[in-house]
Amino acid sequence: MSSPNSLDNHVALITGAARRIGAAIARTLHAQGADVAIHYRKSGDPANAVAAELNAARADSAATFAADLNDLASLNKLVDEVHTWRSRLDILVNNASSFYPTPVGEITEDQWDDLVGTNLKAPLFLSQAALPALREARGVIINIVDVHSQRPLRNHPVYGPAKAGLAMLTRSLAKDLAPEVRVNGVSPGAILWPENGMSGATKDAILEQIPMGRPGTPEDIANAVLFLAKDADYVTGQIIAIDGGRSIGW
Repeated sequence: MSSPNSLDNHVALITGAARRIGAAIARTLHAQGADVAIHYRKSGDPANAVAAELNAARADSAATFAADLNDLASLNKLVDEVHTWRSRLDILVNNASSFYPTPVGEITEDQWDDLVGTNLKAPLFLSQAALPALREARGVIINIVDVHSQRPLRNHPVYGPAKAGLAMLTRSLAKDLAPEVRVNGVSPGAILWPENGMSGATKDAILEQIPMGRPGTPEDIANAVLFLAKDADYVTGQIIAIDGGRSIGW
């Protein structure tokens, strides 16, 4: 029999779930019994590989869905496709995110549209599209924020404010959607180094700001998402920093 807080028969949609933190979230929720809808934009092969891995562990428990989150019509289509696949939605994890520097004096409107679109606009409109299903399931929305929503990161004056907006959106939706739908956030610190490279000196400077003295792992973020999805029935409007203590003193 399922435990009272089991994710058996629950359905989770995770955006940007083909790789890195999103894939870890998909694996973690799946391991606890959830069927997972793996969203991707361009990473079709990695997304299919994650789905194949999960389906090998439990047949017909994962599927992939392509969508451009900056296209509002695609958001409604994504929710419809997931609902057609499983006829319910219990957990929405807004994880997909564009991240790159935009030095002042060089910022373009396309960069603004992309960074604000993926980090703030898409989570709002995808949550809105998913709301009927989430209300029916008395489900949960979990937004992946960032410690830099509170403390600015040099040369990221678009990304940081977009994540700050996502933090406020998390609290606003929690107020507006209660009691049927809980809305919380997870705010990662240094978890994975950027794929476009970072100097050893910069990494050392960041590690000096972390009381725990090391970067975290994608599984640290996934376990926080699992707690909010599975064991936090009386928690809404909260943003949990998973940053090794960095946000308390840098």
